[in-house]
Amino acid sequence: MLPLEVLERAQAELLCYGDTGMSVMELGSDSPEFKQILQDAEDGLRKLMNIPGNYKILFMQGGASSQFAAIPMNLLSSHQCADYVLSGQVSKKAYDEAKKYGDIVIAASSGGASPPYSTVPVTKRSDFRPDADYVHICYNNTVYGTKFHYAPDTGNIPLVADMTSCILSEPIDVTKFGLIYAGAEVNVAPAGITVVIVRSDLIGGARPDTPSTLDYKKLVDNTSAYDSTSIWCIYMAKLVFEWILSIGGLDEMKRRNEKKASLLYDYLDGPGDYYTSPVDKKCRSMMNVAFHTWDGELDKKFIKEAAEHGLINLAGNAGVGGMCASLYNSMPYEGVELLIKFMKEFVKNNPKITK
Repeated sequence: MLPLEVLERAQAELLCYGDTGMSVMELGSDSPEFKQILQDAEDGLRKLMNIPGNYKILFMQGGASSQFAAIPMNLLSSHQCADYVLSGQVSKKAYDEAKKYGDIVIAASSGGASPPYSTVPVTKRSDFRPDADYVHICYNNTVYGTKFHYAPDTGNIPLVADMTSCILSEPIDVTKFGLIYAGAEVNVAPAGITVVIVRSDLIGGARPDTPSTLDYKKLVDNTSAYDSTSIWCIYMAKLVFEWILSIGGLDEMKRRNEKKASLLYDYLDGPGDYYTSPVDKKCRSMMNVAFHTWDGELDKKFIKEAAEHGLINLAGNAGVGGMCASLYNSMPYEGVELLIKFMKEFVKNNPKITK
């Protein structure tokens, strides 16, 4: 979802941006108007996340999965090795892609949990190779409803985090990470760009065959030249950053998100065993709440009837099943109230069968 206020402003400016006589979608990448949009977007994100000056911000073309290749191509240095922590399907895909470019190993995994990936691995400094060029984690796991409740201690090894499904949901200490990346389509803007926040000392070591559109140094040196296909998405991101700042920043965003998530988790944890959340409580996600009924066929009925009531996209991943309610930044509290109301009615209309 996108904030209604953002959609309304984009609608008002759709045909004419400022006094240009053109839509944002008609601006050129070298135009002063777009360069100002780009600068405003960077300034807004830097203020929101308190990003230090020794970090660069890139709005790169494509989805977050393009970074699965870009990261090893840019960050694998003299040691040509990196450690990956697996906490779900996305981190596994990142690991599989990175293996093409160097000595990549699994330092820790929660795939052996019951059910698989229902928690996140707990790591310590000694779990990582001392010569690793970086350690990679997926901070929030959409499919499984889990989130890292800590930043792994990697010592002097740069920590790289995929924050696609939780960026801007709460304050984080950027300095604990060497690189943060996030696809825009969850809490930032429409799909089409990926936000990359990278520490300056990690830029400039890309392997020679790195495509120009994935080379962080070339992007830093020639920003607008590689952003011409992303103008609309960057403009929308700028509006979203301004909206979050206007409501009180990430502290307020966290308060709202905790309130929404607590409402749903409290219901799931309440009396009765009709609905169950398989997630380890200490690493539950505020953004994605995974749950299921006592029967797989009933889950399918739940998803179908929920959609008929206007509650859409509740189906869990095909490999996991059940349901997953996404409570991203723009989801209003009232949306969670409506979901719980439907869940209660579903229980009444489909009583549990006791064998």
